[in-house]
Amino acid sequence: MIIINRQYRSKPLTLPIIITALLFSTSACSNQSATDTNADLAKYQEAETSVADVASTDKPAFTTKAVATFDEPWAMTALPIVSNKPSKLLVTQKTGELFIVDTATGTKTEIASVPKVAYGGQGGLGDIILAPDFATSNNIYLSYVEAGKTADSNKFGAKVIKAKLSGLDTDKPSLREIAPIWQQMPKVDGQGHYSHRLLFSPDGQYLYISSGERQEKTPAQDMTVNLGKIIRLNTDGSMPMDNPFVSNNDIAAQFWSIGHRNVLGMAFDSKGQLWAHEMGPRGGDEFNLIEKGKNYGWPIVSNGRNYSGVDIPDHSTRPELEAPKITWTPVISPSSISMYSTGTHADFPAWQGDALISGLSSKALIVVNFDENNGATERYRYDMGERIRSVLAVDGQVWVLEDGNDGDLVQLLPQ
Repeated sequence: MIIINRQYRSKPLTLPIIITALLFSTSACSNQSATDTNADLAKYQEAETSVADVASTDKPAFTTKAVATFDEPWAMTALPIVSNKPSKLLVTQKTGELFIVDTATGTKTEIASVPKVAYGGQGGLGDIILAPDFATSNNIYLSYVEAGKTADSNKFGAKVIKAKLSGLDTDKPSLREIAPIWQQMPKVDGQGHYSHRLLFSPDGQYLYISSGERQEKTPAQDMTVNLGKIIRLNTDGSMPMDNPFVSNNDIAAQFWSIGHRNVLGMAFDSKGQLWAHEMGPRGGDEFNLIEKGKNYGWPIVSNGRNYSGVDIPDHSTRPELEAPKITWTPVISPSSISMYSTGTHADFPAWQGDALISGLSSKALIVVNFDENNGATERYRYDMGERIRSVLAVDGQVWVLEDGNDGDLVQLLPQ
């Protein structure tokens, strides 16, 4: 519920609200048909108790403060904090622009020389992260969508580059020394399910890239294409020799895990374990513990169903395929993830060690915690009133990006 001065308070979800969301909400995927409400309502009723249990009397409350506004923002990362000054963020717009944002003033400074992106559908400028040695190199990594050439000009795929951020403290920053790191192969028709999230391992040695199956389904199980996989590379784009499929072929040497649909969030927990969420089809959004060489089942199994209404076997029917730790039906349309650590500010100490997940169709911020047995549980859910594209925890503070045109960068302020 939205209150004046952009204040949001969360209330426990009630059955009428859930049913309404079930009937009318859609996931963030394109070309989606209407939901089979009878089947999905039955799934909801089975899970009603677990959804209601999300409510808690010690649920932290917050207000929100809008800092800056963007057109179709997609991702953000924080620059290193200098002398306890307010955070500065790098924010991408899907249309192809990259900004430095001073969170103290809301001032946006555009960074020049960003490569041309193929904007459309779910594609455009994507994720951004700092190189592990950013303090000395000023290098960043960017993902974006590019169109093919000549005969493939109407086909698209994600690409990852490394670049030096020059003129950081000037009014004319730019990207220099741009070098290609990785690309989706092959480029295909359509403009959905690129995924192209970026993440470095905690030791800074390896780059993880989520590569969506581009709404083609079968590539997720095809070992000759790098679609529908989580990729693991050295920081220069070369293949680590301890990758699980390094002996298969040159393409498979990139793979860390297979059988993925549309992974839009990856993060390491405090134990160094990799977690990722992905969008299901009609129902069945997933939260997975990602392990070396494992197959996560798409499109063989899913706790959702095809858009045509045809059911897909659940994970329980194929125990050799990795089952998610959490599934969501109705969907939350998870769009990003950030692990919370109290840091200097400690705005939300109750969230220490939890995962913060942003939701698109759910218009929610979801807080997930972990147990000692590598399980995960939805702990809190906050109604944000807007589709949330990205969430970022920085030194104990939390920022969210609203989706779409006139999407605000918002800071969460504890009450």
